[in-house]
Amino acid sequence: MSNLYRSLSKMPQLRDLSEILSYNPDIVVVGAGNAALCAAISAREKGAKVLICEAAPETEKGGNSHFTGGAFRFAYSGVDDILDIYPDISSKELQNIDFGSYSVEQYFDDMYELTQYRTDADLCETLIRNSHASAKWVAERGVKLQPGLGRQAYKIDGKFKFWGGLALHIWGGGPELLKALYATAEKLDIAIAYETPVNQLLMQDQRVTGISALHKQQSFDLNCKAVILACGSFESNPEMRARYLGPGWDLAKVRGTKYNMGAGLNMAIAAGAMPYGNWSGCHSVAWDVNAPAYGDLTIGDQFQKHNYPYGVIVNLDGDRYVDEGLNFHSHTYAKYGGEILKQPGMQAWQIFDAKSTPLLRSEYFIRRTTKAEANSLEELAEKLDGVNPRKFLQTIKAFNDACDASTTFNPNVLDGKATQGLTINKTNWACPIDTPPFHAYHVTTGVTFTFGGVKVTTKAQVENIFGGSIPGLFAAGEMVGGLFYHNYASGTGLMSGATFGRIAGTSAVEFMGANQ
Repeated sequence: MSNLYRSLSKMPQLRDLSEILSYNPDIVVVGAGNAALCAAISAREKGAKVLICEAAPETEKGGNSHFTGGAFRFAYSGVDDILDIYPDISSKELQNIDFGSYSVEQYFDDMYELTQYRTDADLCETLIRNSHASAKWVAERGVKLQPGLGRQAYKIDGKFKFWGGLALHIWGGGPELLKALYATAEKLDIAIAYETPVNQLLMQDQRVTGISALHKQQSFDLNCKAVILACGSFESNPEMRARYLGPGWDLAKVRGTKYNMGAGLNMAIAAGAMPYGNWSGCHSVAWDVNAPAYGDLTIGDQFQKHNYPYGVIVNLDGDRYVDEGLNFHSHTYAKYGGEILKQPGMQAWQIFDAKSTPLLRSEYFIRRTTKAEANSLEELAEKLDGVNPRKFLQTIKAFNDACDASTTFNPNVLDGKATQGLTINKTNWACPIDTPPFHAYHVTTGVTFTFGGVKVTTKAQVENIFGGSIPGLFAAGEMVGGLFYHNYASGTGLMSGATFGRIAGTSAVEFMGANQ
């Protein structure tokens, strides 16, 4: 660690404009979620004086990271790679858990398949080949990880077996992730200014020289040597959602923060950045129909409903409209949320029977869940608000009749237990809905983040529209375009934020050193 770092005095939270103006940072990080904090920590550890500017007040800090369930996708060859990150696992636990492996090659296969082979090859490789190191890096900085039992592994014959490549989750999800990273930032004396939205990049000769921002409605300019944009995408902005995602998307609910209004993208593009990636695409999930317009910090991610592969989904016409068992939920949930928006009333119902109840995750059992329950399908049909009851019963009967009774149900594998003869067959886990009590969950679309961003190099430098880079400008997290198209694999968002955040912090310090 450099002498510069050791010589810096403690940097408290900057609570008024005079403190900000006199601070004189080397690097300004815009945003205060996972990617931003990783960038700030990385830069600070290499000697830079860092200021984080967060648009939200302190009580709502952390952006979308507060609302994540904590899936963290990294490549690993076997249990030794798990122990390298999570050494506290006991020998007894190891005997009862089959972690399997999730190779670099499998990670590539998933990224290419889910994005229909559009993911940027260089950025994808940077993400995947750094993923294990990034997981270890955040763990070394206080983030606790644990096996994702019951989320990515079910207990069969007394043993948990992982199936989706997501061996470890962040303990406590987003809130604990942020708690750990903020604690590390505090130990490193990183300064943070809340209620300080940045709205413009200061430029001189096509080089970024600082920021123009507001602090509690007071405008100011601040010079610095480099800026890292890590302030999210435009999912919170209904106008931008309608403009880029299409009609109806302005009516979708937002899974997370209300502060990701696209400001970072707009200011980067105004500075000459190359727009990049799937601007008409987003990560969206099944979300409780009565959830608020934006994420509720007291609920976090618990309005989500991801266990549809073990039931059926019907729209208000009473029809099934997707193959619920096409793949594990972590490979379909981020695109199936958008399918709900195409349905009548932008609503759907997830239907389960008693056999599937033990497989459902905790979010199905929170108090604020829009749910119907009955001891017969006929009774349930009358309780499903807005659904055509006659057609619903016909749909369930046809589904039940089409289920394959000869194949054994196994939630840990793509079991091939399929229906036959339906307009939309269910490919895996097709069990009849026939055991009371029956229960159903009313959902709509919840947008997590949008896929469009700016083009960056593998060093997280923002590229301009002419193919060069914008000196002094870096980006990480949802700002990075080109990784995700059409769909998304669970856990890659946090990993992308951590990986490109680390890289952006390092690159910004290297840029400073080269331009002293």
